[in-house]
Amino acid sequence: MCGIVGIFDTQGNREIDREALRRMNESQHHRGPDEGELYLEKALGMGHRRLSVIDVATGQQPFLNAARDVALVFNGEIYNYRLLRDELVALGHVFRTKSDTEVVMNAWIAWGEDCVRRLRGMFAFGVWDRRKQTLFLARDHVGVKPMFYSLLPSGLFVFGSELKSIMTFPELSRKLNPCAVEDYFAYGYVPEPNTIFHNAYKLSPGHSILLKVGDRAVQPKRWWDLSFNVAPARPEADVEAELIERVREAVKSQMEAEVPLGAFLSGGVDSSAVVAMMAGERDGTVSEGVTTCSIGFDDPEFDETQYAMQVAQRYRTHHHAQIVDKDDYGLIDTLAHLYDEPFADSSAIPTYRVCQLARRHVTVALSGDGGDENFAGYRRYRFAMAEHSVRSKVPEAIRKPLFGTLGSLYPKADWAPRVFRAKTTFESIARDLVEGYFHGVSRLPDRQRDLLFSDTFRSDLQGYRAIDVMRAHAKEAPTDDPLSLIQYLDFKTWLPGDILTKVDRASMAHSLEVRVPLLDHEFCEYAATLPPSLKLRGGEGKYILKKSLEPHLPHDIMYRAKKGFSIPLAAWLRGPLRDAVREAVLGARLVDTGIFNRRYLEKLVAEHHAGTADHSVALWSLMMFDAFLRVSAGA
Repeated sequence: MCGIVGIFDTQGNREIDREALRRMNESQHHRGPDEGELYLEKALGMGHRRLSVIDVATGQQPFLNAARDVALVFNGEIYNYRLLRDELVALGHVFRTKSDTEVVMNAWIAWGEDCVRRLRGMFAFGVWDRRKQTLFLARDHVGVKPMFYSLLPSGLFVFGSELKSIMTFPELSRKLNPCAVEDYFAYGYVPEPNTIFHNAYKLSPGHSILLKVGDRAVQPKRWWDLSFNVAPARPEADVEAELIERVREAVKSQMEAEVPLGAFLSGGVDSSAVVAMMAGERDGTVSEGVTTCSIGFDDPEFDETQYAMQVAQRYRTHHHAQIVDKDDYGLIDTLAHLYDEPFADSSAIPTYRVCQLARRHVTVALSGDGGDENFAGYRRYRFAMAEHSVRSKVPEAIRKPLFGTLGSLYPKADWAPRVFRAKTTFESIARDLVEGYFHGVSRLPDRQRDLLFSDTFRSDLQGYRAIDVMRAHAKEAPTDDPLSLIQYLDFKTWLPGDILTKVDRASMAHSLEVRVPLLDHEFCEYAATLPPSLKLRGGEGKYILKKSLEPHLPHDIMYRAKKGFSIPLAAWLRGPLRDAVREAVLGARLVDTGIFNRRYLEKLVAEHHAGTADHSVALWSLMMFDAFLRVSAGA
């Protein structure tokens, strides 16, 4: 697990500034504290920060082949590297190390751009081939590992594992992208491929870029997509048996390391499943010794440590737990520095803490991320399908005016559980599936963003709306099934933009490698072949996954109400963060941007502090935007 950077002169005739490359590399020191090296030749510079996990002794980078005409920087882990190594040896390739890095290098030499289709793992890499005068960049299937890039006005192409690395170039504009601001306040993050800045981009999951000397065209190419080709129906018992073996194999494939390895254990289904498979339960036999880490809260409404402890005791893990309390709000500036652009998921705080806790005991941790997206575990899937059921039974000519009117007349009740928020439900039913789902997952819905933004800023958007992101993905979705469609949308937006970004930055801040076996691309492809009725049934998400896990996990772990990994945000913003809310949201920094309607900002603060409304989501989003402005101005 590492951080990578690079500078490429598209003209092919300029020397690379070593000091500029060094600054890029050192900006990501936290991603790889063990080693840091640079490689330069005419028109190219690459840098690497290393966290040693596999082949600790000889896996240094940038990595060059024996002829020194191919250079590679690589971030991630390749889980099938031994099989690929054997295949490459049979083709005549000679290996000097035992590292997966050298396997990626030789895979490029053997198969060119198609090498990515043979890799099973999490990765982002850049490979320079002097023989072909090309630079090739690639990012893994689902976007576990990040990649940022920009083509500067000077003709230099720069890339790195974090946005901060390419922002070391003064030549790169700090001007905010209005469309990205709109996206942020809708989604809580800036979805791929944009960043918050003009002319700085994320390489989307399952995409690559091939650059040639003399050609300044940067054209990302998709090389993988998740396809929902449902397999023929089989007895459920057969599916359960196969599924549990698939989970076991995915976990086992990611347990290789030459350093201490453990797991996150939240007390939910997915992390508990990973721990059960790590412990190796088979025929009642449990292997002791798995290290597990949990984060809890002093507010019992948000605390799940008792459930994590049940699993830890069953599998006799070496368990470590820590409580997040109100003092952890002091992480706001730390988070703003880590994420480089506004990021409004407040669960970044406990995620940061659990990574910090885990790093005291292990260097690699497995997580349960991906189970909800693969098996329709989020409550929002249940709500979306219930709304779609009504939508499909009422003709559009009647549905839109009827439910649109009901939505406009019904009082807003953000304080109530989602099932009782009839206003949101009516508004969603009045829309089509994609728009309804977008409305349901938006942090600030359309009506609230319209109030939040100034007239000038809305004009700057030139008609752009955040739903355009989902609409574009929906047009390319390889399925007509409504549940599969919204799962696909989450794979393209929520999963890489929020979940994986949150974990990558929080883990790398502590030099911790996090692996996600339930997002192994082969496992995702298998899950996508299962009928939607085996994922969401009778209002129960992850139906078939839970059935397959019944012999391995307690009933109340799997069938209790899902809490999510969240903090008591509303109470914090009325209590210990009360003054910080007023200072950030009503301060000059936000107002001076010209983006916001100050009168509406004042209304949000007043109503939340008075307890007449819960505006915690909007206020936290604004506070994190303010923190981003403050940190980026001082960078």
